[in-house]
Amino acid sequence: MKKEMSGWLAIVPILTLIAAASMSVFVWKAGMLMPLLIGVFAAALIARLAGFEWNSIQMMMVNGVSRALPAVFILLLIGIIVGSWMASGVIPTIIFYGLSLIHPSIFIPVVALVTGIVSITLGSSFTSIATVGLAFMAIGEGLGFPAGLVGGAVISGAFFGDKLSPLSDTTNIAPAMAETDLFTHIKHMLWDTIPAFGIAIVMYWFVSKSYTGVGVADSSVIEGIKTGLSELFLIHPLLLLLPVLTIVLMMLRVPAIPALAGVGMLGGIIAVVVQGMPIAQIIQVMTNGFALESDVPAIDSLLNRGGLTSMLSTIALLVIATALGGVLEESGSFEILTRKMMARVHSTGSLILATIFSTFVVAFASGAQFLAIVLPSRTFVTKYKEMNIDTKNLSRCVESAGTVGINLVPWSVPAVFAAGIFGISPGEFIPYAFFVFLVPLINIVFGFTGWTITKKTYTAQPKVSIEKGDAPIWVK
Repeated sequence: MKKEMSGWLAIVPILTLIAAASMSVFVWKAGMLMPLLIGVFAAALIARLAGFEWNSIQMMMVNGVSRALPAVFILLLIGIIVGSWMASGVIPTIIFYGLSLIHPSIFIPVVALVTGIVSITLGSSFTSIATVGLAFMAIGEGLGFPAGLVGGAVISGAFFGDKLSPLSDTTNIAPAMAETDLFTHIKHMLWDTIPAFGIAIVMYWFVSKSYTGVGVADSSVIEGIKTGLSELFLIHPLLLLLPVLTIVLMMLRVPAIPALAGVGMLGGIIAVVVQGMPIAQIIQVMTNGFALESDVPAIDSLLNRGGLTSMLSTIALLVIATALGGVLEESGSFEILTRKMMARVHSTGSLILATIFSTFVVAFASGAQFLAIVLPSRTFVTKYKEMNIDTKNLSRCVESAGTVGINLVPWSVPAVFAAGIFGISPGEFIPYAFFVFLVPLINIVFGFTGWTITKKTYTAQPKVSIEKGDAPIWVK
């Protein structure tokens, strides 16, 4: 017979996940797939001890994963887009003009800005960190800037772009879990993302002023990349119309899957017409990613990526994380852990604060972006509807802490990844990641002032739960 588990029992899956994640990050060096899978096993065992039948536990996993299926298809399209945009010369054109903006007197603000442009185009903070971010670290070292300062600017730009890009995996997952749509979510995030990034740029300008006379930029590195790009591709401003079209489709709220499929196919057509690439090669690029071997290793590092298959590991993470989230949510495990917090939520401000706090709890516990987005979203979505607060506010909050704020966790996957790329410890760049601090703080301010918090009336209708009991389902 099903029974409510104790608080000590409910926390076992989280503690197991923390232990497995810590071992994987610091000892096994095996990423987050196995820790998440171990967390699923632990959560399923606890649910079984609480009296749930295995068929019910399995259905919890299925329900959790089913919510992420739209994001899965979008992720596959993102892989195709990155490959086709590389082959078409769209992304090389963006990188070319981005690097042209560099000047020593404004180096640090430009690091954040250019990294942000690349990231919003690629939809990947990791890719922008590992490519232009790494290049900026080398240039910054020649200028005499502290590595932590350059790294913090790269992180700010990378996650600014990741947060707003319709190609980003986390940006697609958050609205799916919060039961809102992608473009509504992105548009609502402009309220916290643009001010935070603007303030961060100003802060970088002030902080970097004391370093502007310490050296002269090694222009040979930049010019080498630009020359290599212009030799490999036809670089032309008109190619920028494709990302502009993507933004227009986003603003017009065209459904994400047809919009992304369209711009992905257009990238392939441009690669054939403008760059002269054979159709068979375009299909290979869309499937396996863009690949070339040039005389400039930095260019190879920048461009060799994308393809449908490149997203499979991300999809595996998403599937396992949402399966774990389904068990923790429907077994009541996470609800028990957040019950006292939820009981104190009586205002919009306290709801926003509780959402961000719980997201940080999962972030510190697991270090995984997907889980930090999935669990709070599924836990708080009913509360938002009960209080007639549009769930796009929920998706914005979990993105602020789960996508961006998680970089404040030194053992999180994004922080460990960046530290490995930069060759410095997370403690060196975290204090300079101004954007990461500002986004959650701005959301808390919005919560208590009510500014930008959108209301929406939801009505409850009955449905049958997996245990044959009545529970409310909320609809617009």
